[in-house]
Amino acid sequence: MTPNDDLRSLARRLYDAAVTAADPALAVRRQLAIAPLPRAKGRTVLIAVGKAAPAMLAEALNHVTGPHEALAVTHHENTQGVPGARVLRAGHPVPDAAGAAAGRAVMDLLDTCGDGDQVIALISGGGSALLPAPVAGLTLDDKAKVNQILLSAGLDIVQMNLVRQQLSQLKGGGFLRRAAPAPVTALILSDVIGDDLRAIASGPTVGPIGSVQEARALLRNHGLWDRLPAPARDALEHDRAPEAVPFASNIMVGSNGQSVAAMADLAATEGWNVRVAQAPLIGDVDAAAQEVLSLMAPVDGPTALLFGGETTVILRGTGRGGRNQELALRVALSAPRMDGDWLFLSGGTDGRDGPTEAAGGVVDAGTAARIAGAGQDGDALLANNDSFAALDSAGDLLMTGATGTNVADVQVLLIRP
Repeated sequence: MTPNDDLRSLARRLYDAAVTAADPALAVRRQLAIAPLPRAKGRTVLIAVGKAAPAMLAEALNHVTGPHEALAVTHHENTQGVPGARVLRAGHPVPDAAGAAAGRAVMDLLDTCGDGDQVIALISGGGSALLPAPVAGLTLDDKAKVNQILLSAGLDIVQMNLVRQQLSQLKGGGFLRRAAPAPVTALILSDVIGDDLRAIASGPTVGPIGSVQEARALLRNHGLWDRLPAPARDALEHDRAPEAVPFASNIMVGSNGQSVAAMADLAATEGWNVRVAQAPLIGDVDAAAQEVLSLMAPVDGPTALLFGGETTVILRGTGRGGRNQELALRVALSAPRMDGDWLFLSGGTDGRDGPTEAAGGVVDAGTAARIAGAGQDGDALLANNDSFAALDSAGDLLMTGATGTNVADVQVLLIRP
């Protein structure tokens, strides 16, 4: 128990409101109430990919008439089944053999589509790792190594997906090329700040973010080129003309902004003064922590400062953690002394932060002392990217379990005079 249990309760309710606003089934239901699915001359082929895939597919199937076939690909921790559909599970954030098999299954199903069929794609975050589908000459192990290099380099999601698209048969519009001539309608739950559809799940139903030349330049500018496996460098070495991307109807049904708005509504209902950050918390996690710390000042009344975003972490140590845990730990270790109470929560809306079972962290003015009282050195753990161990020792991990959705991260800073 901590002195701020009531603040912790409120922060968790705000986080839960953000997750509920991104409920994948409700998002699909809202959209199909506005624009029902057309009746296909042949089959309706439904393919759902991402952390929210089962829930999106289950809801979409309630709106389908006539012959259909359905397939979902999600992460191993998502145990939800979908009656009447195949559900395949794969590795995330690092691709695995199950993901390679799932990618093959998706391509095989798309290859059966004819011009009398229609394809309904249900896309949510995580699709990049879940469907590796490497280009010729690249093994799954090569693709996994590339993914690990990109994840550890502090690149944002758009930068990572620029590279991933060039090494995949499905990303960057590849899904559409396999589906042709069948028309594709995509319902998309955005986990990308700014909602660039090319970056969500690496844009299987939209055009690529950029060219192979731009991917090479990015890797070289960040000192990553020589770290890539040789087959990946070979695949990226030669210029090639961009392939035509068939048209698709891409519709965004949920986003980080909608989740932050839901938090704001609840905080106002609870009687708090609400301030929503105009700019998202993105980029290097240390800079994001400094931005949060700059807002920790005395207030006239109970004030909730709300953020959405997705930071990046450069791995320099061997510890465990994730961007939300590290952001929370940095705030806890550097917070100024101030009158009144404060609490900061940072959590991934998917319920998982990095390769850990935590969704993020919830810290307050006593966190640093609790870490020290547990015999741990918070600064040393931070330097080793071991935010999980630090927050665990303080009892300050945000533990939610898999939520079945993903619209990036949300943060709550509560200040009470």
